[in-house]
Amino acid sequence: MSILQYAAELKRRDQVWSFMQDPTPIDISHQVILYVEGLNVSFDGFKALNNLNLYVNDGELRCLIGANGAGKTTLMDVITGKTQCDSGSVYFGQTLNLLERDEAQIAQLGIGRKFQKPTVFEAQTVFDNLELSLKSNKGVLATLFAKLNAEQTDRIYQVLETVGLKQQCFMLAGALSHGQKQWLEIGMLLVSDPRLLLIDEPVAGMTAEESERTAQLLISLAGQRTVIVVEHDMEFVRSIARTVTVLHQGSVLAEGSMDEIQNNQAVIDVYLGEGQ
Repeated sequence: MSILQYAAELKRRDQVWSFMQDPTPIDISHQVILYVEGLNVSFDGFKALNNLNLYVNDGELRCLIGANGAGKTTLMDVITGKTQCDSGSVYFGQTLNLLERDEAQIAQLGIGRKFQKPTVFEAQTVFDNLELSLKSNKGVLATLFAKLNAEQTDRIYQVLETVGLKQQCFMLAGALSHGQKQWLEIGMLLVSDPRLLLIDEPVAGMTAEESERTAQLLISLAGQRTVIVVEHDMEFVRSIARTVTVLHQGSVLAEGSMDEIQNNQAVIDVYLGEGQ
């Protein structure tokens, strides 16, 4: 058997560990990367999602807004495999059914999620946090004998540049400001090279300057990746929004540009309030 034949044999899906397999291709021939159709989720009789339909284009920066209980978090939970739905479908591209996969498998496909509260390894340096987040084999032996190659090191420094933490590279993550921890966690997602980022209230607790830098960061990511942002800060949404989706009682109430949303009477009545 030749070396090439041996390598091909090793990569047979019935004989190989998942980390050695080729990435699953994402079919975006229709330019849509996320299809959510007829999604329903109930908790003890409460309808958290009610026949929800959502389509997000590849490379888009989409903002999701809505009052507490509108279904934003539940939607993200279903997309990432944290919550099972009662009915409906969720596809990544045209062919990858997310409802058939668990959280780890969905992350492996290239879907990353950042929660509102930053969760970084505070006793480790900024660099170490990014190294730990690299998309690689996390087995015990591999971790013990792991050594960064040039490509991985370059990737970490590229992400440090993107999130604006190059000067804090060897600082302990616990010593960072709240805003810097948020950027580090975004960096921890980016270093694993996700195709879709789900980001929950990224500017909560930030200063005005930090919020502005976060807006610039998210805008810079759009196009290269698809970014879905859940946020309550309307000024921040105005600063980054191209398309805004408004959720209400588990369904899509309205969708469009920020100007269209601000002038939508149904949105004014149920969410923004008179005078917005």
